[in-house]
Amino acid sequence: MRVRVLFFGRLKDITGLAEDDAEIADGARLTDLFEHYGRRFPELERFRLSVAAAINQNYSEWHSRLAAGDEVAFLPPVSGGAGSEVQAHPAEDVCEIVRESIRVAKHVEQVKDAADGAVVVFEGIVRNHSKGRETIFLIYEAYEPMALAKMREICAEMRRKFTIDRITMIHRLGRLEVGETSILIAVSSAHRAAAFDACRFAIDTFKRIVPIWKREHFRDGGVWADGEVPPLQPFPPSGESIA
Repeated sequence: MRVRVLFFGRLKDITGLAEDDAEIADGARLTDLFEHYGRRFPELERFRLSVAAAINQNYSEWHSRLAAGDEVAFLPPVSGGAGSEVQAHPAEDVCEIVRESIRVAKHVEQVKDAADGAVVVFEGIVRNHSKGRETIFLIYEAYEPMALAKMREICAEMRRKFTIDRITMIHRLGRLEVGETSILIAVSSAHRAAAFDACRFAIDTFKRIVPIWKREHFRDGGVWADGEVPPLQPFPPSGESIA
């Protein structure tokens, strides 16, 4: 049977492939598919313990069986990170992935409502250094359909956990210069505590589960930033901490 395979970040560098079609045996599992590419590209094996996998845009266990026509993505640790808007809450929530500059003031203004007493904003910006080296610019890439789906999941979980009004969550892809905004999260609510807590939850969860990767460029070359392996169950049962 045939499956479509996607590679991102440093895995794409190792294989030289952004996508590929693989012919595998009926009943094959995710781990079999990864081993298939490991034989072609031995360096992949170095990253086996830090790679996550998704089947049809859902994080999956390595023993999961594959079916003909599946889309499989091998994902390095996320570094969370044509524009497409989706609404997780009618006419209010905005989740976007864009390639142009994020107009922070405009988006913050749009989350305000007469019933709100607070708007809390997280703005991630490109700094000029990383681990003692001067950063020249960053490049972000994403598994876009899955990234947008995970952003919507975060919005839904924010509404389940916190009493909030509107949410805007935007991440930029492509080349970003020092000082530019890479991610914007804005949350409005009647009271400040809910907005603060929801915004902190949003960015912490985004960094853990949204498949976006960052390549840092220095004067002597570029490297993919280290990140976290996404959890298979990103949201704990109600009342449990995600820390």
